[in-house]
Amino acid sequence: MSRRLFRLFGILLITSRVWTAVAVAQASNAATLSGSYAVQGQADSGGQVKAALQIRLQNRGAHDLHIQRITLWDFSHPAQGASRPCSIAVPAGGSSNTTQEFIVPRNEYELWKRGSLPRVVLQIATPNGRPTTAVVRLDRLSGGRATRP
Repeated sequence: MSRRLFRLFGILLITSRVWTAVAVAQASNAATLSGSYAVQGQADSGGQVKAALQIRLQNRGAHDLHIQRITLWDFSHPAQGASRPCSIAVPAGGSSNTTQEFIVPRNEYELWKRGSLPRVVLQIATPNGRPTTAVVRLDRLSGGRATRP
């Protein structure tokens, strides 16, 4: 009986270490992302701004990443219209550009013009089928500037 219990405990211990290693590997893949942005166009609509952002994502990791959803998220919760499904492949050691339109509160847009940097939450597909997320602070692209609505 004690041998069976010892084997079961050993199997559980090995399994938990494997799952932990997989989770750490996935987290490290997400941590290798960085990004930058430039405002390509905007339209004022009351207290909100519809902004077209050119976003460049850079992957310094060893594995290709597939982004399934991008959410512009600067405060306690994303604004309505700030989340978009997408299909962006970011190759290992490379970068990808995308242009996405978001609806953001005017006061948030004004903060960008004063130097505040937006961030995005990216939903990334993983080999096991369970998506993971990564938060990326976006720096300004060279020559990119937020224009007055």
